[in-house]
Amino acid sequence: MPALDLSASSADLTRAICDIPSESDDELVLADAIERAISVYDHLEIHRDGETIVARTQLGRSQRVVIAGHIDTVPINGNVPTKDIEIEGEPFIWGRGTVDMKAGVAVQLKLAAELVDPRVDITWMWYDHEEVDAELNGLTRLARTRPDLFAGDFAILGEPSNGEVEGGCNGNLRALVRTRGLRAHSARAWVGENAIHRAAPILTRLAEYRPRDVEVEGLVYREGMNAVRITGGVAGNVIPDLCEVEVNYRFAPSRDAEEASRHVHDVFAGFDVEVVDLAVGARPGLDAPLAQEFVRAVGAEPRPKYGWTDVARFSAMGVPAVNYGPGDPHLAHHDEERVPVAQIDAVERGLRAWLSST
Repeated sequence: MPALDLSASSADLTRAICDIPSESDDELVLADAIERAISVYDHLEIHRDGETIVARTQLGRSQRVVIAGHIDTVPINGNVPTKDIEIEGEPFIWGRGTVDMKAGVAVQLKLAAELVDPRVDITWMWYDHEEVDAELNGLTRLARTRPDLFAGDFAILGEPSNGEVEGGCNGNLRALVRTRGLRAHSARAWVGENAIHRAAPILTRLAEYRPRDVEVEGLVYREGMNAVRITGGVAGNVIPDLCEVEVNYRFAPSRDAEEASRHVHDVFAGFDVEVVDLAVGARPGLDAPLAQEFVRAVGAEPRPKYGWTDVARFSAMGVPAVNYGPGDPHLAHHDEERVPVAQIDAVERGLRAWLSST
């Protein structure tokens, strides 16, 4: 069974964690390793729910910060185990999960072990199933079973942000846009009606769609609407009677769930539209005193988060939250995923200095 040495450097911990495969729905081995490693520290109170591990200090501080990171990754594609590489003389760790977001998890684990007397009480969360439907997310489950664990004055998600602070996040909606036809033998196609051919206007609308840039509390969020999957067809000699285009809509946090859903229905008016997954975004939350303090301490200029992250979950629960972690978000899920070692070290220094200051 793999063991994690939390006295190692954050970079070495990143390598060790990434070399334990943990695709969504296969996080058990890594969750067990994290629980074993963190349970030896007497200053932490440990809770486990499925493959989600929570460790928290109980020092009676007047404020509490929640710091969270997910332990699952998208599917591996020949990019595990990790490799050490150099780009223009700068050392990187290459491999699945290095960016999204095991480097952030490594920093969190090291600090959880070493910060025995922080200036605020800290709740550390390492959770499963972030890369799949929101209903499967480990925090969704934990919010049902132990909502008290989410209590805090401020939250930080270790999502990749190039070591900068990214406020809020876009919302995320997936919908199936369907066309229907009539089956027939492909040798006599005129007897049937081809559902795949009928889907052409859906793709035209997507190609012509112009997404918005939306300013929310001083940060500009970029929206997007794209086809991400098309399914249809019965057999090689049958005219298909059903085609489904899966559409992914990323929307600014100025829109709520109802507005986002209505917009997608409006874009595809005349078609059968079913929203199958929807997670609202989060406003920046940078007006909270602790957030402003944190931004000043790490010397960052806040930016918007284009992807959906669990800052939205904390925001919905009344806890202002930001993203702060090593790694370039453009390389998340990329087959050439890689993180600069210097960025891992910088994020560790930033968090350590802020959480240790008086």
